[in-house]
Amino acid sequence: MSMTSNLETQAVGGRRKSLSLLQPFSWLQRGWDDLWQHPMASLSYGVIVAGMGVLLIMMARHPYFLAAAVSGFMLVGPILTTGLCEISRRRERGEGADFDASLEALTRNRSALVNFATTLLILSGIWFALSSFMLFQIMGSIAPDYGMTVWSMWDEMAEMMSVEQLQSYLIVGGSLAVVVFALSVVAVPMIIDRDVSAGFAMRASVRQTLSHLPTMLIWSALIVGLVGVGFMTFLVGMVLVFPLLGHATWHAYHDLES
Repeated sequence: MSMTSNLETQAVGGRRKSLSLLQPFSWLQRGWDDLWQHPMASLSYGVIVAGMGVLLIMMARHPYFLAAAVSGFMLVGPILTTGLCEISRRRERGEGADFDASLEALTRNRSALVNFATTLLILSGIWFALSSFMLFQIMGSIAPDYGMTVWSMWDEMAEMMSVEQLQSYLIVGGSLAVVVFALSVVAVPMIIDRDVSAGFAMRASVRQTLSHLPTMLIWSALIVGLVGVGFMTFLVGMVLVFPLLGHATWHAYHDLES
């Protein structure tokens, strides 16, 4: 049996932990401590993500460009937490951590990270395709006029969209968001902490999501709320929000899988 198989067998055999509904607040508190123990490295990731958000907004001149940017953000966002999880992992072990050291996590189990990223890419492609199809169903056009901004498009869609169509759009988008969340809860920190495959890490994430559903609902609500704050502050808040969530992801993994 390979080393990977041994580690995966050990993980499956672990006992189920009991988590409080308030446990996600503990993850945020410990993530906050990690952030300020390594502020330069942590905030660097926040600046990178905020910069990506600015580019996304700049690309909002055309609806399809915006959809592509959002799809790319879905792909890159969870992967960028890799470095933040590595910083938290090193701090937990009493090892030094800076931005360069955090990048070492990208090479430790590269194939698994690539496979996980590929899964997110496929889901992003599905979202882009479904968004395009629903846009066509509502507006009767595969490609809106280039001169139409995303804001004018939404104004036109609001006039043309029925309640049922709006509900369908929200259900589809929400369902894909739930899938991404369930697959990602412990996937990245597990991949960089253990020699496991992407498939095993994603199955573990889904298992933990279902096993601790009330706690996971609170955790997902906190993520949505904090990301919302990041965008409502014109992405300035994202400089703090993203590293906070990235570090907290490590502590969620630690409590769920240790």
